Amino acid sequence: MLITTSLKPFRHGEQFRAQALRGSPDLLGPFLGVDHAWMSAPTFPLHSHTGMSAVSYLFLDSETGIHNHDSIGTRNLIRPGGMHWTTAGRGIQHEEVPAESGKTVHSLQIFVGLAPERQHIAPFALSLEPQDVPMVQLPGVTVRVPVGSFGDVRSPLKPPTDVTVLDISLDEGAVLTVPIAAGESAFIMPISGAVTVDGQDFDASELQLPISVAQDAPRAITLRAPRGRAQAVLFSGCPLLFSAT
Repeated sequence: MLITTSLKPFRHGEQFRAQALRGSPDLLGPFLGVDHAWMSAPTFPLHSHTGMSAVSYLFLDSETGIHNHDSIGTRNLIRPGGMHWTTAGRGIQHEEVPAESGKTVHSLQIFVGLAPERQHIAPFALSLEPQDVPMVQLPGVTVRVPVGSFGDVRSPLKPPTDVTVLDISLDEGAVLTVPIAAGESAFIMPISGAVTVDGQDFDASELQLPISVAQDAPRAITLRAPRGRAQAVLFSGCPLLFSAT
């Protein structure tokens, strides 16, 4: 059974807008929240996180990359199609700004909990370049796997919390079935176009998304593009008990 929840739109000046998902751990699994965001200029100054991971995933259609730097000495360019995972642990400061002025970054800002025994580990960062993101091609379907796994394909990224994020593109009429393991929660965020999830219709313009809460038995979620091309991101993982800032 699917539960439907709403994204909350917000802006920060003229240079940043996002559609934000927030929820309780029993609904979102280990995810604290996800922002589907567009940023065209520096927005958030150097800021702190503790007890969690802050993850940036740039879509392939992002007009530019992100310059990232943090308090443990990381300085890198996150390019369109790549992922950067910052594990805050006992504390880190970081800042991300668009690499080119006048261009817009299209990304997901993903916040992931850490298990209680890992919330005070030393901070560290992981990066995955666009060309290193595994990809699965099926009839009418492309699945990028920046973290986690799909079928026999697994991302080389090894984060401290076991999660899966799948960037799914569907041609009109194409169908994809994604298995979800017992004990895992899953949710699907429409990015563009319309997608049917287990027979229910969702559209990226309507700020609604479906959640499949953790169950004792494995199951599968079926996505279809009923009209035109569609893009959606599927998130899955086991719920955790945590506190983070």
